[in-house]
Amino acid sequence: MDRSKIIAVLTGAHRHFILSLAYLVLVQLLDFRGEMLPAPVSAQPASVQPVSAEVAQLPEPGIIQPTLD
Repeated sequence: MDRSKIIAVLTGAHRHFILSLAYLVLVQLLDFRGEMLPAPVSAQPASVQPVSAEVAQLPEPGIIQPTLD
């Protein structure tokens, strides 16, 4: 084999080994966090939240009001 091909194979194997170790470390760190739990259920569904004062003062749809800047 040519010297450049040997170097290419060795660096490819080296990179594969490093990426494998990095993947294993990442998986271990993510697994170390513990059991995945679902999001907590809120007291009110999102569609029944109270309307703020700003939203209550919006004009009706289709009506364009000029603004003074």
